[in-house]
Amino acid sequence: MDLSKVVLLLLGTLIATCLGAPSISLIGNSLLDSNGIYFISYDGVVNINSFQLSGVLTYGNYQYAGWYTSSRAAVLARRQLPSGSWSTLQLPHSLSTNDSHNVVSLGISPADGKIHIAMDCHSTQLYYTSSEAGLATNGASWVASRFGPITTTLGNLNIGTVVTYPQFVVTPDNLLQFVYRSGVSGNGATQLAEFANGAWANVGSWASASGTYGSPNGATSPARNLYIHGWTYRSSRLHVTGTWREQSGGVSCNSGGLTNHDTVYIYSDDKGRTWKNSAGTSVGSSGSSPVNVNSPGIIVDPLNADHGLMNQESQAVDSAGQIHAIISYVPGRFGQCVSSYQNDRTASGRAFHVYRNTNGTFTKMEIPVALNTVGRSQIIIDSADNVYVVMPFVRVVTASKSSGWTDWTVVYDGTTTGLNAFGEVTLDRSRMASGILSVFYQVKSSGSTPSAVRLIEFNVSG
Repeated sequence: MDLSKVVLLLLGTLIATCLGAPSISLIGNSLLDSNGIYFISYDGVVNINSFQLSGVLTYGNYQYAGWYTSSRAAVLARRQLPSGSWSTLQLPHSLSTNDSHNVVSLGISPADGKIHIAMDCHSTQLYYTSSEAGLATNGASWVASRFGPITTTLGNLNIGTVVTYPQFVVTPDNLLQFVYRSGVSGNGATQLAEFANGAWANVGSWASASGTYGSPNGATSPARNLYIHGWTYRSSRLHVTGTWREQSGGVSCNSGGLTNHDTVYIYSDDKGRTWKNSAGTSVGSSGSSPVNVNSPGIIVDPLNADHGLMNQESQAVDSAGQIHAIISYVPGRFGQCVSSYQNDRTASGRAFHVYRNTNGTFTKMEIPVALNTVGRSQIIIDSADNVYVVMPFVRVVTASKSSGWTDWTVVYDGTTTGLNAFGEVTLDRSRMASGILSVFYQVKSSGSTPSAVRLIEFNVSG
């Protein structure tokens, strides 16, 4: 290496060291509802869940959010950015059961400006509605009459009566997609539908329950499902990471009921029709030959089902088109067998940053902050490819691209600032385009006492 290259390398290292991890500064904390419904099931609350993906989102000049108020009614809110007051409306639907999976998910179809709502399902029928055309763009009055009737179909498309984890995502060519699971935990398929020309159409199952999985002790499982960390586009490529959950067996010790194993990665260059692994090898086609647990080369971080590996954390894609995911589990140094995922994850769980290198390999680094809870974390990336991880209780940890995402630093701790957040949060991912970290959370309560639903926002330094 010549002298000039040595000097540049040293200079780059010095700059990275001096700059350190990115910081954030508080903008404000707005109240959306002082009486959000509150109950705990499956270690979560129904208004804020990691897998919700779009419980709060920004589109154009407006920010939107959805939740259930204390009367169980589904509520939608809107405000004009950057700092308008929130307006709310109630949809003619009430939460059917005390199940934290039955979240409200929002989507917007750019072609016609309709707002789409999917809600209140966990291995049950879906409840869906959409607004009149243009409501997302024209600023018309925010009233419930601008939304259509509540249906148990996805508009014109019947997707069955066993639906879970509804998520809306906009494609690079401005179509709206709907991702969901059919079937049940441990025996389900991930499905895709697409909204174009004013109608929904089925694309099909892209990951199935088929295949064979066995644990080190020889136990086998007959079925499973893929839990995804996200469904993320960058340029024309769609990226998905996730973990498999077995129906039974496949576990070499008592996992306390959590049979998740391995982190997988696949991508699609045709909006979810065909799939490839990190090496670029074809591994599946939606509808006809879905990805399964035995698809070659999809495991990028192997981990057996004995460590309390959590499903449905989060992912993001950087400007180079490389996937970043957060996973969490109990590292082996705390024991090789998780007997209670709630207790063991709370006592010894750690979050890990897993990301793809440009050569197709993956790197994993432990984030040096204890979880202190069973809950999941959220990852988001700024325009300079710095990483922000929002852990439960609104604890924000950052790492800079210049350090190779190694300089992890706690830059905000909601446990010391009086937020009293329940645990898991969800993010407005589109808001980061304006350099703002927007965090949707609910205040911790006791029993079934309603509590505040809030949105806290920060400027990011990256």
